[in-house]
Formats: sequence, structure tokens, C-alpha cells
Amino acid sequence: MVIKDNDIFEGERLYLKIPSLADETAVMDFRQEFIDNNSHFAGVNSLGDYDSYEEWLEYIEKNSNEETLLPNRCLDTQFLTFDKSTNRLVGMIDIRHYLNEYLAKYAGHIGDCIRPSERCKGYASEQIGIALKICKLLGIDRVLITCDDDNIPSAKSIEKNGGVFENTVQKEERVLRRYWIETKDLDTSTFRKTI
Repeated sequence: MVIKDNDIFEGERLYLKIPSLADETAVMDFRQEFIDNNSHFAGVNSLGDYDSYEEWLEYIEKNSNEETLLPNRCLDTQFLTFDKSTNRLVGMIDIRHYLNEYLAKYAGHIGDCIRPSERCKGYASEQIGIALKICKLLGIDRVLITCDDDNIPSAKSIEKNGGVFENTVQKEERVLRRYWIETKDLDTSTFRKTI
């Protein structure tokens, strides 16, 4: 399956889309909130390293195409997550189409985050649920997803989506929980739209 730039993937309260130039203000505001809160970036394709939105957009576009894929990277697709009722950017999620050695041990197929001011509202669970359906469309039958061992809300969001705990691994000073989720039974018939 090929994901098109104008595809929208909808859940009950949220929709996911690929970043475009029109999203610059929303994304840079999202980025600044993480910086202001000294919060850990995850699932944002190195957004914290880019002061320029255009440069970040170029970076993620390179990693979404096998022909332009940067060295030591796996093909991935970055999504922005918006609340349907407010059209506010509440989260981001990155889907890696396959795993290299590092991703297979530490990071998995999905990296995600919710902006600090929107946490504990159920967005993470729904965002992961939508991403799992996209994984199924991409042909990923078993999805690996990880979180910090002490991040109980993240662990609950993964478990709510069928995550089966496998083990923990040490990554420098962090301990990570590793979960697997099967996608075969997910209904993908009505959540994808093209605008």
C-alpha cells in the first residue's frame, strides 16, 4: 500500500495526516510546548533538532521514500494527529515500515507522543489504534511498540490496544517495556479518506 500525502485516517475523535507546508504553525507550536515543558520528544522524527520547519519536512520526506532514504534509517511515515472537533495538533506518531537491529531492540514500529497540555485525555490510545490500522494496510502483521518502564499512561495505552508484554530492555539509563500487537483482526474498511 502507498500512503498518499492527501490521505486522512480517522478515528472517533482524532484524524492522522502527513505533515505539509500548511502545518508549519501548528507543528512549531507543538515543538515549542515540548521545549517549554522540558518534555521528552518521541515519535517526531528528530523534530527537536530542527529550528526550521522546512528542513524538518525535507528530512521526513527523505525517510519516507526508499530512493532518498538516509543512511542507517528505515523507511517510515510521520503523521500529525489532530482533534477533529478543535482541529488542534494534539500528537504525532511515526510508523516504521520495517525494523533494523536498533528498532527491533529498543524503539519498535511505532513512536508516538501527545503534547504535554493534552495528556491523560485518551488521545494516546486512539492515536495508537489508528496507527495500528495503518500498519495493517502497510502489511505489518505484528507490531512492536515500546515505552519507558515508568511511563504507566503509555503502557496502559499500548495494553488497551492489545499490546502483549514481552520483556524489558536496558537502554543506557532507561528501562524500556517491549510489547507486540497483532493487526490481522483490525477493521480497516472505513477509516481512510482522501481529500
